[in-house]
Amino acid sequence: MASSREELLRMLAEKSFRLGNFKLSSGGTSDYYIDCRLTTLDAQGALLTGETVLHEIHSRGWHADAIGGLTMGADPIVVATSVISAQQRKPINGFLVRKAEKTHGTGQRIEGFREKPARVVIVDDVCTTGASTIQAIEAAREYGFEIVGVMCLVEREEAGGRPNVEKAASPAPFVALFTANDVRAAHIKNPPPPIFAVSAKCDFCDRPAVTNTPGYRCEVHRAS
Repeated sequence: MASSREELLRMLAEKSFRLGNFKLSSGGTSDYYIDCRLTTLDAQGALLTGETVLHEIHSRGWHADAIGGLTMGADPIVVATSVISAQQRKPINGFLVRKAEKTHGTGQRIEGFREKPARVVIVDDVCTTGASTIQAIEAAREYGFEIVGVMCLVEREEAGGRPNVEKAASPAPFVALFTANDVRAAHIKNPPPPIFAVSAKCDFCDRPAVTNTPGYRCEVHRAS
C-alpha cells in the first residue's frame, strides 16, 4: 500500500499540476502552474495532506503547539493537520494569519489559536519567492509565537524562494515536502486522462475545443 506521502504526490500531479503558459503572482511567467488547493480542498486530498504534514512535524521532533500560515493557501493545510492530530490524540491547534489587520472588532491579525507562549509551525502551499510564507513568519513572531519549523507542500526552486524563507525563518528550519520537479515528473509519468468536448469552440478563441474541463478549451488553451 502506498504511503500518504506517495499518494499526496500522485494527487498533486494529477489534480494540481498543469502545463502551459502562465503568469505568476510574483509577476514572472512559467510553463507550468501548481494549484495545490485543488488537492488540499479535495476530501481525500485533505486527509493525505493532514497525515503527511503531521508525520513530517513529528519526524522532525518539532513538538508544536499549533500550526498556521497566511490565508488562504495555508487554510486547508492547517485545518487538515489539526483534525488528523486530534484523531491521533496528539492535538496541534490551528491559526490563520490575515494579510492585514482587521479594521473592525478586535483588529487582530492572528485568527484561531492565540495562546502564548507557544511553539508553532508555519505552513504554505507553494513557495516561489517566499513572500506569503515570510509574511506569516513575521506576523507570528510579532504576535509572540516561537517558530520551530517552516514547511511548504511544493517548492518551485526559483526566484530566490528558499534563501528568502530560510533567512526569515532562522534559526527555525525550512523544509519542502516536494519540489516542482517532483510533481512535474509524476505528472508526466501518469498524465490525467483528457475529457473531450463535443462540437464546441474554445472559450478563449475560435479553435475547436479538445476538453470541457474546467471549461471549453482548445489545444493551445487547455492548461489555462
